[in-house]
Amino acid sequence: MASPAMTQPPKKRQTKAERRSAILQAAGEAFFLQGYAATSIDSIIERLGGSKRAIYQEFGSKEGLLVAFVSEGSNLLLASLDDAYVEHHDLRETLIEFGCAMTSALLGPGFIGAYRSVLSEALRFPELAQAYYVNGPGKAQHRLAQVLNSAKDRGEIRLEDCDAAACHLLGMLRDNVHLRVVLGLSPRPSQKDIRKHVTSAVDLFLHGASASAPVVVRKPRPATKTAEKK
Repeated sequence: MASPAMTQPPKKRQTKAERRSAILQAAGEAFFLQGYAATSIDSIIERLGGSKRAIYQEFGSKEGLLVAFVSEGSNLLLASLDDAYVEHHDLRETLIEFGCAMTSALLGPGFIGAYRSVLSEALRFPELAQAYYVNGPGKAQHRLAQVLNSAKDRGEIRLEDCDAAACHLLGMLRDNVHLRVVLGLSPRPSQKDIRKHVTSAVDLFLHGASASAPVVVRKPRPATKTAEKK
């Protein structure tokens, strides 16, 4: 009778993309639990296995690991602002979906760890802080400003400065919800609570708190071919 070891199928080898994703996830967990300064490549290897040389070849340094984690995380959450999605959804729905994706990501252990790490090391490693900002918040603000500018061109909103407006909205989305989790004063909110918070921020951003007429003028979009088939 064959032993269990002989009957088990061989373990599937990770692809390069899967290995990269696993390394970044392990790095995010290490940054969350230990902070940037206390995290070493060896501690990441202990979590993941593999060789130190492979990590250095892929990311160059510990700083490279942190920047890659933030950059690739930003790319994932910005998928909700890609042209194909934006084109087929109204502005409010687009901003809510983006806000939920961004807030959920920022409140995850990896991003919380990266944020704490950058704050604690910004004075000693200003280039790390700059790289974090450019590849994370800066990238999100730039893309969001593009979306708002397109909505402005379509006559859906009235804004003088779309870049400043994008900065305001991102601040509203982070809010004290993010700060309280970063400080360990509150647990991560549920997805239901995140959506409620995001919807409130987006509606306030679009309509304001004034008793006068709202700034947003919603215009029906022409039906797409996909919609007509349905």
